[in-house]
Amino acid sequence: MPDVAASGDRGYLVVGRVRNAHGLRGEFTVESLTDAPDTIFVSGRRVFAAGSELVPLAGGEVHISRATPFKGGYIVATDEVQDRTTAEGWRDRYLVVPAEELAPPSDGEVYLYELPGMQVELGDGTVIGEVITPYELPQGVVIDVQRDTGTVMIPFNEEIVVRVDREGRRLVVAPPDGLLD
Repeated sequence: MPDVAASGDRGYLVVGRVRNAHGLRGEFTVESLTDAPDTIFVSGRRVFAAGSELVPLAGGEVHISRATPFKGGYIVATDEVQDRTTAEGWRDRYLVVPAEELAPPSDGEVYLYELPGMQVELGDGTVIGEVITPYELPQGVVIDVQRDTGTVMIPFNEEIVVRVDREGRRLVVAPPDGLLD
């Protein structure tokens, strides 16, 4: 299946989002935004806080001391955040890690930041258009593709996106009947 991850600056990749403070000892709940949470939310892992620009904030480096699965995410404790008041300040921050600390995408995988500008074509080479923006929806990622006749939203899943060529900057799709009409 094509896989995606978010990134604001190609040097850092988004791996989570802090939702709320939890308890009195500086813990917070985190929504995982990575396909490999077991390698990110572990004791000793360094992560950085980032704002909406998705680049690390000054003084935002923390080290995870404990991460416990909780309601589809994690309760995270860090060495640096020790009280609820400080943890409250982390609400809605993104957690990012340096890209070089993660395994590169495998064949057929792509980061979200790489999708804009990719050419979208059919298996026979017919060009459909160019990706404008990817959207992360509860149902999965959808790409907005600019065509000569307007735009079309195409689900980014293994049934429709049959090939990802990162180096060639193109996606090969097999859309269901009627999607491109």
